[in-house]
Amino acid sequence: MNDVVRLLLMLALAGTAVTFAGSFAIWFFDEDRRIGRALKRVLKGEPEAMLVARGRGRGVGVNFATGLAAVAWDAGAWCLVYRIDELMGAELIIDDQVVARAHRDEPRRALDQRVSHAARVTLRLIFDDPQHPDFELDLWLTGDESRRVAASPGAAVLEANRWLARAEAILRRPRALNPSAAAAAAVTAPLPPPAAPGPTPPPTPQAELPLPQPRAGAEPPPWEDDDDLDPDDDQR
Repeated sequence: MNDVVRLLLMLALAGTAVTFAGSFAIWFFDEDRRIGRALKRVLKGEPEAMLVARGRGRGVGVNFATGLAAVAWDAGAWCLVYRIDELMGAELIIDDQVVARAHRDEPRRALDQRVSHAARVTLRLIFDDPQHPDFELDLWLTGDESRRVAASPGAAVLEANRWLARAEAILRRPRALNPSAAAAAAVTAPLPPPAAPGPTPPPTPQAELPLPQPRAGAEPPPWEDDDDLDPDDDQR
């Protein structure tokens, strides 16, 4: 009887351990957490704003403290880092039509319609990079209602519109020059004109040195001792 109880306890403990390990693995390898860890690594800090396209393995994050933005593919296995000022614009695309956009040096085109049904909702980010100029996040596709909890095209549109407002706030900031552009601007900047010479100051008068005075008790020089001259010597 004791052996049976011991066996049942061991099976219960083993089942609990397996359940705990499986739950931890599901939690640790969750798509959102994997992308969040990858973005935190490349952004050199916790992303202050992050958006994940669940089921597509893509995400984007921004860290305003470090001035960096990053996009991720393949659940965080691949990441690309940009400076925040390299963001040139963002677009909200619904069923292959741009319904809202925000671009640098252009007025924002706000969303003026309410969307409740759509086959595809996409957020497109545009960067100042000739090799990787844009990045698309499919926030909603037909068929997602069967595998997503509390998700809808309307919720995806609201989230994308929120990121459009965030992009517009970033675009309103003055764009910083990169080091090469700053160096070029410093080289081509005209030099200031030389300062005009000031008036020449008058020469400083030198103090006149006092004439040497004879010391007290000193004998006069022999050529000044007229009293010792003999008048007979002059006659001779």
